[in-house]
Amino acid sequence: MSLTSHDVIDFLRDALNVDDPIDVESALFSNGLLDSVAMLNLIGFVEEKARIEVRAGDVTLENFDTPQRIEAYVETRR
Repeated sequence: MSLTSHDVIDFLRDALNVDDPIDVESALFSNGLLDSVAMLNLIGFVEEKARIEVRAGDVTLENFDTPQRIEAYVETRR
């Protein structure tokens, strides 16, 4: 199953109750929008939705700081 940037945004709004405006290029961690607990929840969502295993070494700002980067990361794992 695929994962889109909008899936990530919907998850952040619905499951994590993020009220701040979010678009595909919103910085999630470098701007402090999400904390480490939220990161774990987000990784779990990505793994479940995309049916992949996120390797610890892949959890970087380059791969996970924006919804768009998360989508791109998932595509590289296919």
